[in-house]
Amino acid sequence: MTYKKYLICLTFISSFLSAQITLETVKLPKKIDETSGLEFFKGHFVTHNDSGGKPKLYTFTSEGDFLKSHKIKGATNIDWEELTADNNYIYICDTGNNYGTRKDLKIYKIDKDFILKDSIFISYENQKSFKRKRKNRYDAEAVASVDSVLLLFSKDRKKLSTQVYSIPKEAKSYILKPIAEFQVEALVTAADYDPISKTLALTSYTFEGDQYLYRFLNFNINDINNSKFEKYLIPAKPAQIEAIKIEDSSSFWITSEDEGDGVPRLFKTCIDF
Repeated sequence: MTYKKYLICLTFISSFLSAQITLETVKLPKKIDETSGLEFFKGHFVTHNDSGGKPKLYTFTSEGDFLKSHKIKGATNIDWEELTADNNYIYICDTGNNYGTRKDLKIYKIDKDFILKDSIFISYENQKSFKRKRKNRYDAEAVASVDSVLLLFSKDRKKLSTQVYSIPKEAKSYILKPIAEFQVEALVTAADYDPISKTLALTSYTFEGDQYLYRFLNFNINDINNSKFEKYLIPAKPAQIEAIKIEDSSSFWITSEDEGDGVPRLFKTCIDF
């Protein structure tokens, strides 16, 4: 386990201000080299690998020590991209859809003993074609549990925006229509919501390799179209940040895939003006 701490400047994009950020970096086990979701669970972190990985969840500590792998019987990892949780379930999103061709998008409902209980099936109302297309609007890698629903955020390579979809948590089939859209100028990769601080957070990257964090303070799902966000440049290169977990309104845990160097990483970022 390797642990480093840096004090650096995280650029606040939305104004002329800047924030001091304590960026703590921890190397993660190679077993989770494509970490693509992050949750707190029984005092530790839980994550999974993305497309082609085994249908397993992995637990580890904030120091990067691997704890255990948990096979999810009955589940298949076609392209797991995100997970979130509420008081009763963990939700694993098999919603990766890089080329817009998938007709089997689903969200697995897992109980706190890592047993598959049910599935939520989704499709997009506006999708008329399933021809292979790199720049499509029907890839999604970010989800957050907000009150009684799941908010799914798209990864739009065409417009560099994110469409927001509200999904009930009841295990049924749903045809999704966006309830909001945010012009983020990047590709959204992760989301989380903290009900205590009412903070929503997203991460993203650009085609140039820059990584961003978006913070929505006092987020209200019933007034989502009037939501405002702050956009921060995360100075982590090389990296591909694909997961985020909120600790409080100014502290966030994020993970990055190994990005070809064989070292997946856990970061803790703290915003402090």
